[in-house]
Amino acid sequence: MSDMAENQADSRFMAMALALAAHATIETSPNPKVGCVLVRDGVVIGQGWTQPVGQAHAEVQALRDAAANGKDVRGATAYVTLEPCSHYGRTPPCANALIDAGIARVVAAIGDANPQVSGRGLAMLTEAGVQTQCGEDPVLAAQAREMNIGFFKRMETGRPWVRVKLAASLDGKTALPNGRSQWITSAAARQDGHCWRAKADAILTGIGTVLADDPLLNVRGVETPRQPLKVVVDSQLRLSPKAKLLSEGTTLVVCADMNNEKRQLLEAAGVEVVCFGSDNGQVDLPALLQELGRRQMNEVHVEAGAKLAGALITNHCADELIIYLAPKLLGAGAGLLDLPELQVVDDARRLSVRELSQVGDDIRILARFI
Repeated sequence: MSDMAENQADSRFMAMALALAAHATIETSPNPKVGCVLVRDGVVIGQGWTQPVGQAHAEVQALRDAAANGKDVRGATAYVTLEPCSHYGRTPPCANALIDAGIARVVAAIGDANPQVSGRGLAMLTEAGVQTQCGEDPVLAAQAREMNIGFFKRMETGRPWVRVKLAASLDGKTALPNGRSQWITSAAARQDGHCWRAKADAILTGIGTVLADDPLLNVRGVETPRQPLKVVVDSQLRLSPKAKLLSEGTTLVVCADMNNEKRQLLEAAGVEVVCFGSDNGQVDLPALLQELGRRQMNEVHVEAGAKLAGALITNHCADELIIYLAPKLLGAGAGLLDLPELQVVDDARRLSVRELSQVGDDIRILARFI
């Protein structure tokens, strides 16, 4: 096979592996979603994707699939969307499984950012005589990274990927002067918002939103195997033990000044309370995100008021925005974000619009900070 033909085949089979990775559910978290295709003589003989955390990784699933179909994998090529792991975690190293199975060549879309793996998986394979290559197709490498953007962010910075969801009228209002905001956007947009909630490991909000709306802050109307952790930024521990969001699931309340009496009341209601204070008497948001990263949260979905959403942006804690714009004009009312005043336009935070689509009657903008 010529080099060009081999490259085309590699791209085609890696694209298949990426499609398989998309089958992995949110239950893989904190592990990344990975797909694997085993190919011999141009024919797919095994395929798999990451199973829920603690179960088989994509490579092992593909080997099992080949065995179940009576296929001999010796001398085959494994196309994997992420460098095979090299360490013992909840499961044995996938690099060893590929070596023991007699795989002759491993093509990885992208290297693993996990310090326990980074480069070691490929090195193990090379030392065992397996031919390896990684990141040869920059387009597919970018797709592989995007599929696990939260995992890569956490491994590289210690923090999860933070997505801030906002909803407003075309004139940028999120509520009327009397505080009413139900419903500015369409039912379709609200349902879409729940799909984004379901993708996240945690849903973060502020005490102002809880006191004003008393939300459940869960995933509804969308099939999901688990509910995300609820995180409430509550500097002075004003959350009521009778708040609706405490009726189910797990809640973490983050304060800036610990009041033991209030803490005990919340803990009696099943809440975990932690304290991350800052010099201004508010919650230290970067420290909070570092803590969520330590807890192996890959993605955090934010649904908060203008003040907290603005603070996350101002403190460079937000990675991207999802903005739903309804075709309505509300006139006077609450604004979208509370941001510091600028003196020159050049100081504005810049974003790149990655997606613009219509959801129901509304427009959804996905924009990433640059």
